[in-house]
Amino acid sequence: MTSAVVEYLDEGKPTAGFASGEDRTFFGHPRGLAYLAFTEAWERFSFYGMAALLLLYMIQHLLTPAVMGGVLGLGVFRTALESIVGPLSDRAFASQINGLYLGLVYFTPVFGGLLADRLLGQRRTVMLGAVMIAFGHVLMAFEASFLIALALLIAGSGCLKGNISTQVGHLYPPADESRRTRAFAIFSASINIGAFTGPLICGLVAQRWGWHAGFGLAGTMMLVALAIYVKGWQYLPPDARRARGAAAPPLDRRDWAAVAVLILITVISVPAAIAYFQGVNAGLIFIEESVRRQVFGWEVPTSTFVALDGLWCFTLVPPLIMLWKWQERRGHEPGELGKMSIGYLLTAMGSLLMVMPAMWTDVDPTAKVSIVWPLMFSLLNGVGFLFYWPTQLALFSRAAPRAINATMMGILFLSPFAGAVLGGAVGGYWDRISHAEFYAFHAVLAGASLLAMLLIARPAARILAPRSGMV
Repeated sequence: MTSAVVEYLDEGKPTAGFASGEDRTFFGHPRGLAYLAFTEAWERFSFYGMAALLLLYMIQHLLTPAVMGGVLGLGVFRTALESIVGPLSDRAFASQINGLYLGLVYFTPVFGGLLADRLLGQRRTVMLGAVMIAFGHVLMAFEASFLIALALLIAGSGCLKGNISTQVGHLYPPADESRRTRAFAIFSASINIGAFTGPLICGLVAQRWGWHAGFGLAGTMMLVALAIYVKGWQYLPPDARRARGAAAPPLDRRDWAAVAVLILITVISVPAAIAYFQGVNAGLIFIEESVRRQVFGWEVPTSTFVALDGLWCFTLVPPLIMLWKWQERRGHEPGELGKMSIGYLLTAMGSLLMVMPAMWTDVDPTAKVSIVWPLMFSLLNGVGFLFYWPTQLALFSRAAPRAINATMMGILFLSPFAGAVLGGAVGGYWDRISHAEFYAFHAVLAGASLLAMLLIARPAARILAPRSGMV
């Protein structure tokens, strides 16, 4: 580790066993991975539990005439928003708020990374984010503080998301590419337990005991996440941040080249992210209107399909890691950029698969297709995600210069931000073109990410390769 990097280590007492190969107690990985994974798991429970309720809460309760007048700043916010996008019905206004909330959660990690890199360090910034999220959920219990609550939830997520991922990467030495990628796959699997259970449980609680009970459960699980994080403090990697009074170590030419390539990789991933997010946008409209959802006499709610992505992500990681280990033993494990390319290919195949059932419904709008089609689409989308997103997290944590590591992790989160926002805009074409053309277009988008990645793979791999002497 160079002296420039040492200047960025937290001046406090080093944490125990955070990076040593001797402390492998969580699927062969450092114990700190377990604490980080389950901190994020219950944060994701909180986030997705809240997200599952938010739109319906606004439509069915908050924006009713008896309630909306008491929400602080709502009228001013609506006027400002309509000055940009034009007049909005209550349903459209609720949809705009929902989209802005979901998108900004993936935008603010850039600022959370800057805060960690320049001032607080990753651990303190994560703590700050967790407290802000918990307080935001408390404020959701009061209609008047609705917009303040959303602002706290967005800012708290910005502090927490990117910095948790940065800490996972710092558990491993730079040259340990394979274990780092597998660690992020385990991390993604663990957090998707929360993504799967959050919408189901919070939805049931809200249905039985009211909206505020559902939001309260989401907030409670955020406090559980905070408790887990504090419990595992000694196993977390030391902070990488600028010591008081120390100048930032300058980035050399190779550092700047790595930054440029990582930003390019972020841009390349956006078209595939648009295709991925369409599964919870226009894809749900297709399921609601054109899919036979009866299973053994029970009609599966359309909202249940949102939880499938989380289900695939945590059930398929063990066999995927076994595959990668089997390939490694034979010297054929794909590199980081190769895994991303496979992920984009699977995402494109998912959209391409849906062209055929979409054609049937174009010919006969009253036709109902088998539930197998959206299940296969969800499976391909989920496995594709497992190939490219954990790998991107691992790549950024390894290859981004240490001095701006958390900031660069925040930049990576601009990809799902753009995917969610642009996916919503593209989803508006669902009723303007044929459904087959709609899915074919998204297959082309994911294919564009694949082609671009294949074109840059070799020069990018050379630039992002670990430096000699780094361990």
